[in-house]
Amino acid sequence: MTAATDLSTFLARAEALLARVESLLPDPFPTPDWSAPAFRWRRRQGRGGLEAVRHPHRIRLDDLREVEPQKTRIEQNTRQFLAGRGANNVLLTGARGTGKSSLVKAVLHRFAAEGLRLIEVDKDELVDLPEIVDLIAERPEKFILFCDDLSFEAGEPGYKAMKSLLDGSIAGMPDNLLVYATSNRRHLMPEFMADNLATRHTDDGEVHPAETTEEKISLSERFGLWLSFYTFSQDEYLAICTHWLEEYGLSPRKIEQARQEALQWALSRGSRSGRVAWQFARDYAGKQK
Repeated sequence: MTAATDLSTFLARAEALLARVESLLPDPFPTPDWSAPAFRWRRRQGRGGLEAVRHPHRIRLDDLREVEPQKTRIEQNTRQFLAGRGANNVLLTGARGTGKSSLVKAVLHRFAAEGLRLIEVDKDELVDLPEIVDLIAERPEKFILFCDDLSFEAGEPGYKAMKSLLDGSIAGMPDNLLVYATSNRRHLMPEFMADNLATRHTDDGEVHPAETTEEKISLSERFGLWLSFYTFSQDEYLAICTHWLEEYGLSPRKIEQARQEALQWALSRGSRSGRVAWQFARDYAGKQK
């Protein structure tokens, strides 16, 4: 057997082996359909890709009541972004059910026709941020990377990935990308009383305890725009109920009759939030019809 024959046999066996290995690998994600208004970042057997969301949650900015200052600021920030002017990454924090996530979705609904796109990324997949940036960096559309209910525990890999994306990597954030994140924690990480005791000597040998606090607030400070949301008063809650009951087609008389039930609904839920108001309106209007 000649050397040429040996080489041919080896190459044939190698190709057969590679074919068998490739058959075991997951199929790559297809090229994203960039005409979709929104995307989710998904991982399948170790591979990530953008999954189109054809019918995102449709909510209008006008449907969000009692949060006018927050609406005005995020709408203006988004307009600047779409116009190619300076705009900031946004952190929306505060009480649950007050419209933080809905506001981001409403911004997409308002500006999708102007080229705005939304990419939703779960906290566990933030380590893939460099891949996402590479995918969209040369696209003509403007993208908001949306992280809902964001918070971190110490040592989570996604924490450093987010810090690097916002302002900490040699590679800058592309001009067609902003981050809008919501959280119940203003500084995105748990905070303890001991973190503020800068002169206390701890058992673990921390030499500069105050620097622990600096580390915990360093991520939230990378968001240029902070929007805070607060629990609604009774009158604000009832105003939101009224708006949604009107949207469901109830008459003013029926809406007035619903007042007491709306208050009882909030009491049973232990919360006067926009989400609770919307849930009450759906239930009440459904019973009426």
